[in-house]
Amino acid sequence: MKKQILLPLLLCAQIMGWAQENVTLTGETTDEHFVTRKVTQQLVTKTRRMTSQGDPQAILTYKEVPGNWAVPLAESLMKRYPDYRYAYWKDYTYVHGYAFEVLLRLYDLTGDKRYLNYVVSYIDHFVDEEGNYKGDALTNLDNFMTGSAFCSLYYYTGQQKYKKAALQILKAVDDYPSSDGQFWHGNKSPNMWIDGVFMMQMFLTRCAQYVGNKDQCLEIACRNVIAAAKHLQREDGLLLHAWTTQPEKAKWADLQTGLSPEVWSEGMGWYALLLPELLHVLTPVHPAYQQIYSIYQRMAQGIRQYQDTNTGGWYMVVDKGSNAMNYIDPSGTAMFIYSIQRGIDLNLLRRKDYAKVAQRGYECLRDFIQVNKNGLLDVLGGCDGVGIKTDFISYVTIPKMKNAKETVIGMLWAGVIMEKNNIKKQ
Repeated sequence: MKKQILLPLLLCAQIMGWAQENVTLTGETTDEHFVTRKVTQQLVTKTRRMTSQGDPQAILTYKEVPGNWAVPLAESLMKRYPDYRYAYWKDYTYVHGYAFEVLLRLYDLTGDKRYLNYVVSYIDHFVDEEGNYKGDALTNLDNFMTGSAFCSLYYYTGQQKYKKAALQILKAVDDYPSSDGQFWHGNKSPNMWIDGVFMMQMFLTRCAQYVGNKDQCLEIACRNVIAAAKHLQREDGLLLHAWTTQPEKAKWADLQTGLSPEVWSEGMGWYALLLPELLHVLTPVHPAYQQIYSIYQRMAQGIRQYQDTNTGGWYMVVDKGSNAMNYIDPSGTAMFIYSIQRGIDLNLLRRKDYAKVAQRGYECLRDFIQVNKNGLLDVLGGCDGVGIKTDFISYVTIPKMKNAKETVIGMLWAGVIMEKNNIKKQ
């Protein structure tokens, strides 16, 4: 029997960023004939930044989840990440822009400049005083999302640097590749994700609303929304996750249709968030308005149809609630709540048909929130950074984590719109 006297393996470092370390380990081994040999081991250690739980010293004073939890959750986010660049897997992500949309709504409701200043302090790292955009390369749709914050900050502050940066981002749209009217998720392969419709079109919607080039922005946004529905919306109003023109190269795609197999709640949720925002900026006389309104109404009907009767939430794979492996997804649930309530507020949906849908969903979310030992609100039950999967099992077995980035921000979108009247009073 061999006796090995090898050096201990190097433990993984704290996950703080992309890094690689090559280590050579040496030791000795002796066989049954007492022959001793030198052993050299090459070890490659890779670390990758991921969603952080934030500053462990962050303190708030909450003892239990308040009746209105949206503002405490926003406070927890800002306290947890005093420098928001270090919250996620890299400094500049779509999640930042996703958060800024709702933080600026809180600023609108309350007039509290903490929210505005938090957004400004982050965005100013990615634009210089001359208005040169310094964010990530615009080679995928995710990186366009936070462009919406440049547009909004121009509206709120009037500073030209934000407008100039937004127009630089808009310029990158000109040459971005698409298939049948829908942008590729990344610029290297013709895969069209439902997620990406939100990422790019949220930017274009805010650009049309606050910066300029309105006709151009809305034409592109409408084209993408309609193209996605053409390929992904089913008869019941739900939307699949993705499609491709090269199904032989995408393991998740049906070889005949190019479609992915499942209705993932958060994926469809991105699209659901966008539609009422876009319809709000469009006028009813716009040539695409009625078609997009019809897409939205069918989708809302599907959302209502598949709401879980016991919890008020929606399942991770929306239309397979009867499968015991499935579970209520707080991220997709929050997105659907926002979409429905926003439609009610804009008179796109009838209150008598949909108010209880939004309210029951909102009541469901409370079970996913807890107060931690430092008095901050934590969000449980969400998955972090989900891509396209090949089947049902792959979606429902994704590990969950505390304070999953998309889930926290989705909960904020839902909480703020459902609590808006109480937030104004505060």
